[in-house]
Amino acid sequence: MGAQFYYTIEVFLNGLMAGVMYALVALGFVLIFKSSGIFNYAQGVMALFAAQTLVGIQTGLVPFSHLINAALGTDVHHFGWHIPGILSILLTTLVMIGFAWVVIKLVLKPLAGQEPIILFMATIGLAYFMEGFGDLMWGSDIKKLDVGLPQGGNFAIEEATASLGGPDFYGFYLDNLDIWAAVIATLLVVALTLFSQYTATGRALRAVADDHQAALSVGINLEKIWVVVWGVAGFVALVAGIMWGSKLGVQFSLSLIALKALPVLMLGGFTSIPGAIVGGLIIGVGEKLFEFAIGPMIGGATENWFAYVLALIFLVFRPQGLFGDKIIERV
Repeated sequence: MGAQFYYTIEVFLNGLMAGVMYALVALGFVLIFKSSGIFNYAQGVMALFAAQTLVGIQTGLVPFSHLINAALGTDVHHFGWHIPGILSILLTTLVMIGFAWVVIKLVLKPLAGQEPIILFMATIGLAYFMEGFGDLMWGSDIKKLDVGLPQGGNFAIEEATASLGGPDFYGFYLDNLDIWAAVIATLLVVALTLFSQYTATGRALRAVADDHQAALSVGINLEKIWVVVWGVAGFVALVAGIMWGSKLGVQFSLSLIALKALPVLMLGGFTSIPGAIVGGLIIGVGEKLFEFAIGPMIGGATENWFAYVLALIFLVFRPQGLFGDKIIERV
């Protein structure tokens, strides 16, 4: 096999890694949509807020330091401690669960029974509020996120594959962070699937997804289910924030990763956890291979629009996605 073949394999593998990162964000959308029928526009900002909170807790940042300093004339920014990564993640998880409880109490419960478009608009407002609140709380500067995950190219894989394609091939370049993200995402998906299929709360979640009123009639606590789902979605956002924040830094653009999750959802379906994974892999592999094979012929930069064009094609021919439930309406 020539070097070109192995370069194609390398692009394919990197596409799989990118697809897993997209799928991580899409999972949060799926979980909330399945339980409440709400498309949570704030999911990307939740990832940003979780990453900001993680960095703030880990590095000992003083919350609202700019306001405190402006009001009291002080110059305090740090507590002077550094908390280990695992403990910081646990504390941030508790913050995201508390955030889920607040959202249910102050946003969703008062709007229960309203039209889906009203709930969708509420999540848009929530997204802008969280974005401003996060910047006010932790500052808007770009922050470095380091929880101990290895980064950079995997030299062991590169050296082991360097002899495959002859003198013009130097081995597969795979980023360690992408490899870890793929492993963690796989474990998370397996855990969520087991939770959904084999626990009482998971079965209640599926009942709520099928029919809210029927679930209430058999004694299922709808508010409790929503808190659990939003809490789990918050944890998924935290994992996505860790991966993307470690890769790109914790900054405003982190919230825009939700935009790439939309084509993933359109391909996989809004109600399917496996669909989010498969859709993410299709988008990740498709955009990398398209850029590699076709991009140079048409000027490049195809990764910016390939996913949306593919999603548009799916909307025309299969609007429910690959794994979504087909909607049948009587006319």
